[in-house]
Amino acid sequence: MKITITGSLGNIGQRLTSQLTAKGHEVTVISHSPERAAAITALGAIPAIGQVNDPAFLQRAFTGADAVFTMIPPHYTDVINYMKTVGDHYATAIATTGVKYVVNLSAIGAHLPDGPGPTKGNYYVEQRLNALSDVHVLHLRPGMFYTNFYGAIPMIMHQHIIGNNFGADVKMVLSHPRDIANAAATALDTLSFSGKSVRYVAGDEKSGAEIADILGRAINKPALSWIAFPDEALLQGMMQSGMSEEMAKVYMIEIGVALREGGLFDDYRRHENDAYGNIGLEEFAGEFAAAYASHQ
Repeated sequence: MKITITGSLGNIGQRLTSQLTAKGHEVTVISHSPERAAAITALGAIPAIGQVNDPAFLQRAFTGADAVFTMIPPHYTDVINYMKTVGDHYATAIATTGVKYVVNLSAIGAHLPDGPGPTKGNYYVEQRLNALSDVHVLHLRPGMFYTNFYGAIPMIMHQHIIGNNFGADVKMVLSHPRDIANAAATALDTLSFSGKSVRYVAGDEKSGAEIADILGRAINKPALSWIAFPDEALLQGMMQSGMSEEMAKVYMIEIGVALREGGLFDDYRRHENDAYGNIGLEEFAGEFAAAYASHQ
């Protein structure tokens, strides 16, 4: 089949592309970076260099595709409106080019129309794709990425703590990008989904205290503690590390508030027995330890 993938060769895209080309599919990979073209070609795929907020480019990239994988790349400003704009462009390109199958990377919490952080943007994109007639759409809803913990390495190394703006007893649903790529690859290879559906991708569920314990033991810091930071302190720390104020508020502060107040996982609870995910935090801890060692 002919499959177009958005998201370039990130943590998900590279593995997804490799699996699909290995199955013999003709894969086109969209990337905004011309420097990625050689790496895409090396995986046996076809590079399509352009911007996902360019409707004409998207229509060219989707033309002839049997299926597409859609994801909204991170954006530093006007985050929610950017997500909605790209979602609109995806839906228009799919309808115009006659694509019949879509695997869309969404997120846990996307059942909330006015949810915290990016979830309201994910809700909008899901609804926009669900409105397409005669198109089969599977929404993958992962939890928090394990790989986000790499951003805590400097704090752990220099301050000997890890934390967020919620307490050590608050649990998080956690997902590995490999599990997400595997779920997407299976769906796109088999096209075994129909209508409009949702599948959660969750490898583990752990509290802040459990995360500190597991990661701490992996890096030989068994006394590592999870600290609950005030919202403003966390915001300032994120900005000092180079994150824009809007990104910090949308992706970190608002999600943290939702986690400590509850409600973000309500829909997940109804479907968690059907969630896909094989990689637990203990397994990821080995990868984390290697990354931590490389910073020393």
